[in-house]
Amino acid sequence: MIETAVIFTGLAMLLYVLLGGADFGAGIIEIFTGKKGSDTISKAIAPVWEANHIWLIVIIVVLFNAFPMVYSTLMTYLHIPVMMALFGIIFRGTAFTFRYYDPYDDRSHRIYTQIFRIFSILTPFFLGVIMGAVILGEITLDPTLPFYERFIAPWFHWFSVSMGIFLVVLFSFLAAVYLASEPTDENSHQKFVDYSKKLLFTLVISGAFVFIMAEVYGLHLFRKFLQSWIGIACVIAATILIPALFYGMNKKYKNLTRLAAGAQTGAILIGWFAVQLPSLVHLKDNVPLTVYNTAAPYESIKWMVIALIFGLAVVIPLLAYLFKVYKFSEQNQQI
Repeated sequence: MIETAVIFTGLAMLLYVLLGGADFGAGIIEIFTGKKGSDTISKAIAPVWEANHIWLIVIIVVLFNAFPMVYSTLMTYLHIPVMMALFGIIFRGTAFTFRYYDPYDDRSHRIYTQIFRIFSILTPFFLGVIMGAVILGEITLDPTLPFYERFIAPWFHWFSVSMGIFLVVLFSFLAAVYLASEPTDENSHQKFVDYSKKLLFTLVISGAFVFIMAEVYGLHLFRKFLQSWIGIACVIAATILIPALFYGMNKKYKNLTRLAAGAQTGAILIGWFAVQLPSLVHLKDNVPLTVYNTAAPYESIKWMVIALIFGLAVVIPLLAYLFKVYKFSEQNQQI
């Protein structure tokens, strides 16, 4: 039953990155596309952006119910980046809603746009910072240490910064790939394709930066990947998919490009899970918090899993219908 809870967490994280992450990336891309790109982006994400955040809620629910020690540790010792990410989600969503439904293109509209763009960058950055703190293992549970050592030092370092940058670039890349299918004119489509190619190159560089910073802080992340056959397979798969992405972009195979980008992202996350599990949070000078030593009682996890199964059985068809109506139907009309 513990493994089932972990699978739910992994799937929810993957879906949040692929869907919610692309929404964040759209706000980042908008900084470079100007007014015309802003109209395309607003039209693309308006019908579905709220629904995409359901997967973040699933992650929080699973951690709270199945691994309460992990949840309390993250919310306590990483409360600053967690609050920054939550503020970002709230302010970004609010600004986008006011901007999209405001009939007047005045000064307030431009303020909403700036808030939307700024928090589209800051939110994924702090989500990456949280992941960096979880991986590196600088979190300490010693209550005698001063505030800085307990609540700032665990995440305020270059490895977490590198993870934040990587997540910002990854979300931007996904957004560029998805948005390439939205415009009806060739020039706009080509602009998003060009962004996709540049961001793919930047993604590789930022990924290398993560591994370099890991070595600087004594975390032999590359060695961990080499020691895991799943990690090796995921690295190979993500590398092989790069030519497939360029081929799909050059040939204008929009669905192939989207599938390749999603598969590459999936390979990255699966590889990370392979080298991270069974640990969920690495601690400084202490035993890591794993899926086994932090698990809730069996009955609690069992009923949570049952509730998730029934809940997702209702939610997933409705989400599929939402995307069919607002996304796939529009694309078929364009074709």
